[in-house]
Amino acid sequence: MWSGKGCSRWLAFVLYLHLYLEERAWAELRYSVPEEVKEGTLVGNVAKDLGLDKSSLVDRQFRVVSGSKETFFHVRPENGALEVRRKIDREALCEGSRACVMELKILVENPLEMHHVVVEITDVNDHSPNFADKEQVFEIAEQSSPGTRFQLQAARDPDAGMNSVRTYTLTANEHFELDISQNDEEKIPFLVLKKPLDREQNRKHVLFVTAVDGGKPPRSSTLNVTIIVLDSNDNRPTFSRDTYTVEIKENVIVGVSVTRVNATDPDEGTNGEIEYSLSKNLNKADIFELDKLSGLIKLKGPVDFEDTEIYKLDIQASDKGQPPLTGRCRVIVKIKDVNDNPPEIEVTSLSSKVSEDSKIGTVISLISVTDKDSGVNGKIISQITNDVPFELKPSYKENIYSVVTKEYLDREEVSNYKITITATDCGEPPLSTFQILNIQISDVNDNKPHFHQYPLNFYLSENNNAGQPIFAVSATDNDVNENAALSYNIIRMGIESDVTSFLNINSENGQISALKSFDFETLKSFQFQVVATDGGSPPLSSNVTVNVFILDQNDNAPVILYPVSSNGSAEGVEEIPRNMKAGDLVTKVRAYDADIGYNGWLLFSLQQVTDHSLFSLDRYTGQIRTLRSLTETDEAEHGLLILVKDNGNVSLSATATVTVKLVEPKEAFAASDVKSAAKVDNEEDNVTFYLIITLGSVSLLFVISIIVLIAMQCSKSTEYTSKYLQDANYDGTLCHSIQYRSGDKRYMLVGPRMSIGSTVVPGSHANTLVLPDRRNTSGEVRI
Repeated sequence: MWSGKGCSRWLAFVLYLHLYLEERAWAELRYSVPEEVKEGTLVGNVAKDLGLDKSSLVDRQFRVVSGSKETFFHVRPENGALEVRRKIDREALCEGSRACVMELKILVENPLEMHHVVVEITDVNDHSPNFADKEQVFEIAEQSSPGTRFQLQAARDPDAGMNSVRTYTLTANEHFELDISQNDEEKIPFLVLKKPLDREQNRKHVLFVTAVDGGKPPRSSTLNVTIIVLDSNDNRPTFSRDTYTVEIKENVIVGVSVTRVNATDPDEGTNGEIEYSLSKNLNKADIFELDKLSGLIKLKGPVDFEDTEIYKLDIQASDKGQPPLTGRCRVIVKIKDVNDNPPEIEVTSLSSKVSEDSKIGTVISLISVTDKDSGVNGKIISQITNDVPFELKPSYKENIYSVVTKEYLDREEVSNYKITITATDCGEPPLSTFQILNIQISDVNDNKPHFHQYPLNFYLSENNNAGQPIFAVSATDNDVNENAALSYNIIRMGIESDVTSFLNINSENGQISALKSFDFETLKSFQFQVVATDGGSPPLSSNVTVNVFILDQNDNAPVILYPVSSNGSAEGVEEIPRNMKAGDLVTKVRAYDADIGYNGWLLFSLQQVTDHSLFSLDRYTGQIRTLRSLTETDEAEHGLLILVKDNGNVSLSATATVTVKLVEPKEAFAASDVKSAAKVDNEEDNVTFYLIITLGSVSLLFVISIIVLIAMQCSKSTEYTSKYLQDANYDGTLCHSIQYRSGDKRYMLVGPRMSIGSTVVPGSHANTLVLPDRRNTSGEVRI
């Protein structure tokens, strides 16, 4: 049996240890260590920096835990030192010049603590600059002007900061100098021509570019740069003739050779290599093609004597000098006439838009067909060759036709048609041509608006802001334009108490706003209808039933049922005999909350007490019991301040004051007789009244919920129900729990959110509650 003074000291020590461990559980240490250090290098003493007792580290299983497969650090349980377990290559772990850090988790048990340690891996100059290629070649014309720049390779150094590439150097020469350009974090070297080159004096220059980093000592790498001087071009190509003339038939096949042109250049090398090109004339370029190496001209497209009798081609020959020189000639191609004209279709009138309610036989287009040929070759047969609800009707005049409808049209099935009209002459072989008519089917208002779900179910949290949008309804219409322009309205019942009088809808987008704030305790759900009307003439409409379910919020503070004094305040006086033993019931604080779920789950806590060693409060039941036997030295009167709070996101609370008087056993029995007589009427008038209201409200809510759920299951699709129940963002008041037992402790996993009043140990992710075990009143959270 603990004395009063000893219990007080023990409770103070436990409270201090809890606060100290909670603060330490979230502490974060930072160390730094250079890369490439040997195994066993000391990084820091974690136990000392965290203030842990080194003598208990082995028993508490002091260790490093990490999800990584490669562990670079470990701790020594005997002294708490953090050491390098294996050699670290910073460049393999972290690319670039940013800070390279590794996060470690240090775990100790009994009690369980998790500490975070951040180790920064600092860079050492263990890499030399490196060029991707060891040699770079430039070809520079001898007439290049001074100041011309040539970009060199940039060296790469995986080290960071000062250990990366800092500068470039160039071997001494009279023609080139080095210029360095800064691009973001990279230095790019440029070779700059400072003196003209002379190929006759020196055909080749060899230079060396050295990249140096900023380490101590510095590291470097060399790039070989070769400059080849190119010869100048001083002779232009010359054609063998200034004009070439050739004749071909108009029905000659595509790809046949027309003629060949030839030019020569006395220069050597690339300055003497010739390429041919055709003049930039689109019409001729579509008909003829020129081989740029051989000078052979071929027929690329068909030629037509009726279109063009003669073609004049301008040919250009260019050498590959720098800069190139050119020579020119002309090729005249004469076309010989043959009979090769297909029929031609002319659309003289076309209604590109046809109403979908057009009658059969409606004329949509007039066409005429002609052929430049004569005789049998000019006789034409015309027809519609694809499957469309249209047909050709001949006119009184030959080769004049009208296109008419032969079936009823429906824009919602097919909104446009491509009518292919083919005209074929009677020549041998026959020639054909076709014409495509694009017909758009215009809309008429023959479709009602359509709601994709019926009915619509929405969930609204209570205490919404009056005047703000709460949700929106949406319908579609298979018609288009004004026939699909929808307006929305709420069907008013005309009753003053109708909830629709507090709703307003945006007629254009269906957004619904509430003109009042709803209260879950007053209204659990309501129903109304929305009608969607299109803009057609005459307009068509359809309506949908909207079910709105109000979701509870934590807007009701707990109400103290007992103790309640005569003036309504939560104050009471309890007289107990001095011969009470440890664990005896003193009194019970009773309270209720009008909210449901977590919002109505109440927890009791003892805020103030004159003697902490004398009384205890059950956080779930509100029972006040003695912690020990009463003694003659205990004070005769004790004040207890009890806080009752719910488990909402933002918890609400109420307080009750209980005054406990210690009296002799005889006085206590006399007082209890008087109190029992007084409590009969009080409890019958107050407690029974509140209990009846509470039970009635809960029963009514349960019946309404069952009816609503049955109606929802009967009316809405399985897909929609599943979609709502699986929504991870749902923030309702219902919760799910799984209880399990481990040893002498009971635990509860709570979802979707953790009770605010529950005890949480750092590292448990706030998802485990400790439930009181009647066999053992002590409990703690374990991972």
